[in-house]
Amino acid sequence: MKLRYWHSAILGVLLVGGSQALVGNDKVVSFGELEATKAEAAQAQALAWLKQAGKSDPATMQKFTAIWNQQDRTVLDRVADSLALGNAEAARLLADARNPLTPPPTASPAVFKDAKQPLFFRANLGLAYARALANRRVYEEALEALRVFQPEQVVTPSSYLFHRSVCEHALLLKADATRTISRLLEDSVGSPERYKTVSALILLDMQTWKEKDLGAVARKMDNIERRLELARGGPHTQKLQKEVISRLDELIKELENKAKKGGS
Repeated sequence: MKLRYWHSAILGVLLVGGSQALVGNDKVVSFGELEATKAEAAQAQALAWLKQAGKSDPATMQKFTAIWNQQDRTVLDRVADSLALGNAEAARLLADARNPLTPPPTASPAVFKDAKQPLFFRANLGLAYARALANRRVYEEALEALRVFQPEQVVTPSSYLFHRSVCEHALLLKADATRTISRLLEDSVGSPERYKTVSALILLDMQTWKEKDLGAVARKMDNIERRLELARGGPHTQKLQKEVISRLDELIKELENKAKKGGS
């Protein structure tokens, strides 16, 4: 069976099996096809932005040309480098997001909501920034950045949807992740097969989730461990720890009651 049919078959089974948020009259809610911007068009947009930003001097143009001659790199990578070339704040944000030694941010940068900046700049910088944070497992701020924009506003909608679903899955936002993956599998044209395969596996994983079993406790504990590794031991982490301890106490009492009934 070809991969695209396998993806569709999995999605169909999962939607019928319980993703009620996506189902209406037995149909998947679709928002229309999402297609990636061609390299030539993205380069033209990046060049127009650079000129608008007043960065059209010969030295900058030489670096810009070198960036776009790297055809083995993705369109998003080249757009991100172009934005960093023309804006010092963009360069700093991307460098910090990519550097594992830099402390993770605690809030989404204000520039993403700055209406004075062109949408092309803000949206694609936000996606590149969120992707870098997601790769470091800084899911909260990555998702916060992605929520400012829509997949239609970036050069690679499939990258937006994939990294958003990864963040939502990691943060145990099952309904949100299911909706995002549905758009990736159904609407995103030309998505990389690795995105589709991993997304389908995420859907399968979430179908096994139950609200109060040991698996749910284990997922929360994994999230706590991740937050502690990021030096985030504040109120939210403490709240998660209390929830885990409380649920473990409940499970222990349930087992004890069962044992007593079995003994009598």
